Order: sequence, then C-alpha cells, then structure tokens
Amino acid sequence: MSEELRHADAEALQESLTVVQTLLARHKLVEELLRKQDMPRQELVASMVHRQHLTELRQKLEQMHPADVAYVLEALPLEDRLTVWDLVKAERDGEILLEVSDAVRETLIAHMDSEELVAAAETLDADELADLAPDLPHEVIQDVFQALPVEEREQLRSAMSYPEDAVGALMDFDMVTVREDVTLEVVLRYLRRFDELPDHTDQLFVIDREGLLKGVLPFNRLLVNDQDVEVHTIMVSDFIKLHPDDAAEEVAQAFERYDLVSAPVVDSHDKLVGRVTVNTVVDFIREESDSELLAQAGLREEEDIFASVWNSVKNRWTWLAINLVTAFIASRVIGAFEGSIEKLVALAALMPIVAGIGGNSGNQTITMIVRAIALGQIQPESARRLLHKELGVSLINGLVWGGLLGVVAWWLYGSVHLGMVMTAAMTLNLLLAATVGVIIPMTMHRLGRDPAVGSSVMITAVTDSGGFFIFLGLATLFLL
Repeated sequence: MSEELRHADAEALQESLTVVQTLLARHKLVEELLRKQDMPRQELVASMVHRQHLTELRQKLEQMHPADVAYVLEALPLEDRLTVWDLVKAERDGEILLEVSDAVRETLIAHMDSEELVAAAETLDADELADLAPDLPHEVIQDVFQALPVEEREQLRSAMSYPEDAVGALMDFDMVTVREDVTLEVVLRYLRRFDELPDHTDQLFVIDREGLLKGVLPFNRLLVNDQDVEVHTIMVSDFIKLHPDDAAEEVAQAFERYDLVSAPVVDSHDKLVGRVTVNTVVDFIREESDSELLAQAGLREEEDIFASVWNSVKNRWTWLAINLVTAFIASRVIGAFEGSIEKLVALAALMPIVAGIGGNSGNQTITMIVRAIALGQIQPESARRLLHKELGVSLINGLVWGGLLGVVAWWLYGSVHLGMVMTAAMTLNLLLAATVGVIIPMTMHRLGRDPAVGSSVMITAVTDSGGFFIFLGLATLFLL
C-alpha cells in the first residue's frame, strides 16, 4: 500500500470515528433533555429526535467494515462502546469480536448474554471460532459445539488442540481441491459452481482419491493452458507445504521470503488438512510485534486504554515492582559514595549522563539481538561472536562520545582528571551495556523464554547501577 493510500485510509477511518463520536454526543444530549422534560409534547419531540440519532448511528455502522467498527469500539470509553455495540447488527457480532483487541473483546463479551454469544459464534467458521473460543464461557462453547455439523465439529476440535504459536492454530479449512486425473475444462466447470471462492485463493490443491496432497495448481497455469490438458501435467510438484506442529514464526518468515499468498497444511501422512493464508500470517506478525513491544516495556498483556484503574494497575505492577527494587539498588550505590559527592558536587551533575547513555546503548543492542532471534538469524553458538562485535562497537562509541563528554567536563569544571574519569566511565559502562545486551536475550532464548520480556527494564537497571558504581568509583579513586 502506497504512502498516499495509507494516509487516505487513515483519514477516512478517523472521519468515521469523528462522525460516530458526534452522533453519540447528540444521543447523550437528547437523553439528558428527556430526563428534564415535564411537558408531554416536548418529550415526544425529544424522543423522536433521540430515535433519529440512533438510526443515523446504526446506518453509519452498517456501512463500515467490521475491522473499522472494531477500531471505533477500541477508541471509545466503555459507556459509549457498549452503546455502539448494542447497535451493531447481530449477524456481524462474531466478525467484529474477531477484529477487536483481546482486552476490548473481554468488555464486549461481558456485556452479552449466552444466547447472544451463541448466535455470534454460530456465524463463524471453525478456524475463526477456534480463535474466539478461549474468550467465551465454557457453556457457550458447548452449545456451539453441539450445534455444529460433524465435519466442522472435528475441524474445531483440531484447531483448538494446537498452541497459539503453531501452524495448526493459524490454518483454515475453507479451500478448493481438485483431482490430479481430470482436465482443466473439468476444473473450470467445477469452479463455476461456486458463488465465490474462499478469500486469498491463488492456487488449487491437487489431491488423490485418499486426500493425499500431490501438488498445487496456480491460477495462472490454469488460465493459460489448453483446457484438454490434465491437471497432473501442469501442476507444481515442488512447493512449500506446512505441518500443523510447525512454529508460526518460521511460517511467517517463509511467507515473507517467498512472497506466498497461501500454503497447504498436511499431516504426517501428507494428507491435506487445511491451509494458511497471508492475511492470517499478517495478523500473527502484528500480534507478535505488539506483544514484543509490550513485553519490552514490562506490560503483561495488551491493555484496553479505557480499562478500569484496577485492571490497569494489575497489568503494570509486576515490572514496576522489579524496577522499584533495581532503583533502590541504584540509590544504595549512590549512597555508598555520598562522601565523594559532597566533596565534588560536579559528580552529581555528571553521573546521570553516564547511566543514561549506557541505558540507550544497551537498549540498542538488545533490540537488535531480540529482532535477530525472532527472525531465526541467531544460533546459540553465535553468542561469542556477537559479543565480540558489540564490545567493539561499544568501545569505539565509548572512546568517541566519552572523549567528547570528557572535553566538555574539562571545559565546564576546569579539571582534566575529571574529564578523563568521565571518558573512562562512559567507555566502561557502554562495554557493560553491550555485554548485558547480548547475554540477557541469548540466555532467555536458550532457556526457552521470550527474550523480549522485561528486557528494557533489566538493561536499564544494570546500566544505571553499573554506571553509577563505575563513575563514582573511578572518581573516588583518582579525584579525591
């Protein structure tokens, strides 16, 4: 999508949100007037205006794509969000629930009764229902499960049996298959029987009588070849196929590397069980990116920006508590050098620079390492080579920028020795930041943990305490 198109789309979305907010404001104003009315005729007029505003709002929502309605819901406070949600047509509830964030979905589901939830779930395909199932009450899932046809019931059970980061959780079951021993004319006649093809259908999957996957038939080959040709003569036999237990991250990398639109999923016997499409992969990448950003900031999960104070506190307190401990340690380090700071007040003004630059450098290192781990570019045996490289970068940065700050300190306070201490402390703290920036994510990755979780908090804690200790320790040794 071009920059101009993205900008136009964002403007249109923002305009829709503004219209909804305006109509909601009018709705609230009329409701307030209705509470204050004493005259029957005026109440009737106000009631008619009230219904007109709701009708306008409902019509506006009906014109919007489910994803755009989800955006509007996420941007509204809880009271307005529930007003809009009540106006959404019932047959679109399921689609919109899939589009909203997990945190907002919880508030919407909590506002719905069991019958509404069952009705919303029944409009979804098995793969979509599997995405929504973890957030639905158990009794609702049971009712929906019993109402499904046997085939869809098995599909749902299969999709729910895989972890969220596996291909099995991403695959859908809506696909077009053809036999390898039929002609292209038969295939074209078969396709014309569909009212519409499944989304992102760029190729047909070729199977035998037992359902084993033999190849894929891209549409470009189907359209340009003679109709008397049989499928097996032009199908692609060398293609990428996935397995339900494959890691979703690896599949996302394959889609990006080979520009895939769809890919088949087969079981251990090469029987076709589903497919993965690019829209699902893009959603997974976005969710992983969001989770990584939240984890780096020490947030446990995605947060509804209009959530209650208590819910927000619970989401944020863990790493804040850890940060409090690390801050206390840093304060004790400073406290150990109170005598030095009293004798040379310049130390108090300069030490935050050493700690701050070290934290920024460490965050740069850890961001590069976490990204490389996510892309599968780093193996455990690469740790030593990466450490040597980052130490080299930090050494040069430390000498250059530390030297510059040393000159500034010399100029400000008239002490060449203070400038030299500043340069040495900056260099040593950057080396410490590089070491920790490589070791923390690599160790967490080796232990099977998410290397992004709390990494920013940990690197800041180390560079703060370490920076204070190095700078004040050198100053105590060489200046006092």
